[in-house]
Amino acid sequence: MTIEKNHVVALHYTLNAIEENGEHTFIERTEEENPLTFLYGVGMMLPRFETEIQGMAAGDKKSFTLSAAEGYGEKREDATTQLPAEMFEESGMPPVGAILPLQDQDGNQLTAVVMDVNPEAVTVDLNHPMAGKTLNFDVEIVVTRPATEEELSHGHAHGVDGTAGH
Repeated sequence: MTIEKNHVVALHYTLNAIEENGEHTFIERTEEENPLTFLYGVGMMLPRFETEIQGMAAGDKKSFTLSAAEGYGEKREDATTQLPAEMFEESGMPPVGAILPLQDQDGNQLTAVVMDVNPEAVTVDLNHPMAGKTLNFDVEIVVTRPATEEELSHGHAHGVDGTAGH
């Protein structure tokens, strides 16, 4: 069975960034017992990632590269903001380099990386941590199957076999 819209896909991947000098820098990989499992074709994954794996079947392997624009976008130098120090009264001031989970006024979840801390404010970078990076994926498809009606109504996969609870 090949991957198509509204299928649950479980796959293993290794992700590397390709540096300007052509060297690969390891970012992450799935563990054997915990493949990445998702509902294909509903916008959960990067569009180009989905295009690359479309039509693959269990056991298929593939390597592909996404440009920054096809991945998480180019890094924007103006994507910084200052958060008032009062936001951190309970939790304490974060260290430079910390990743902060934030929510915008529309309820969208995002992450910010702390760039500077002073008594008045915390300056954060709102770029996605992978912004500006050329990404190389090595994937192996573990399972592809039609999603259950429950998975389709919930908008996400319920595990490799469809029985994982929430």
